[in-house]
Amino acid sequence: MKTVFINGSPKKRLSASSYFLFLQRLFVGGEKVSETLRTPADHGRILAQLDDAQAVVFCLPLYVDAVPSHVLRFMEEMQAYCTQRGLHLAVYCIANNGFIEGRQNEPLMQVFEHFCTRSGLTWGGGVGIGGGVMLNVTRILFVVDIALLVVNTVLSVARTGSLFSPDAWVSFGTNAALLLYFNLGVLFYLARMGSAIRKGAPCGKKYTRILIPSFVFILFADIFFVIISLFQGGLFRGWLAKKAYEER
Repeated sequence: MKTVFINGSPKKRLSASSYFLFLQRLFVGGEKVSETLRTPADHGRILAQLDDAQAVVFCLPLYVDAVPSHVLRFMEEMQAYCTQRGLHLAVYCIANNGFIEGRQNEPLMQVFEHFCTRSGLTWGGGVGIGGGVMLNVTRILFVVDIALLVVNTVLSVARTGSLFSPDAWVSFGTNAALLLYFNLGVLFYLARMGSAIRKGAPCGKKYTRILIPSFVFILFADIFFVIISLFQGGLFRGWLAKKAYEER
């Protein structure tokens, strides 16, 4: 069985969609092909992979309660391509957004469901994820946690000659367990969808979120986006952003 995984995020690196697609791949067997969809130049390459595929998994962010425009253009071409060649793929979708409610992704799911109906494809269902940006940060924190463990282990060797530092491992284990807990809802539903993909069966639409209280999410989300805005000139765009002037 061949499954094509399509990352529909416009970001070149460290996107939430790439993180969720990585997790989904862990629960799917058979031949797995990963593709990145950002520009029209990617269309032909991805469409060619569909000829001998049995399932397609789209993973993309929610933009203005809908599908990002560059993905929508590809879906139009994919509809014509599948219709002309008589392809009957099963289509699944992983949608994520910056809000905490996973159900915010419902309009996007409906777009994919109607797309399958018009294209003669099988709508397999999907997973809508709330707090996608914050969940994406957890993987970065996990890597940082591993780096800290390595540093503390080196320091332990230098001080005591022992590779095992109880405090370092307890700290690592506690932080890793906390990050895993945040992702439990996502892992559970992606595992269920992975099982459905392997069986070629529908999984329905499921919605989940980062497992923290809403008031905590709002506080940390506000702090995070303020920092991001500062780095990208968002808050003081008039001062920090580079401007390009057109001569008239």
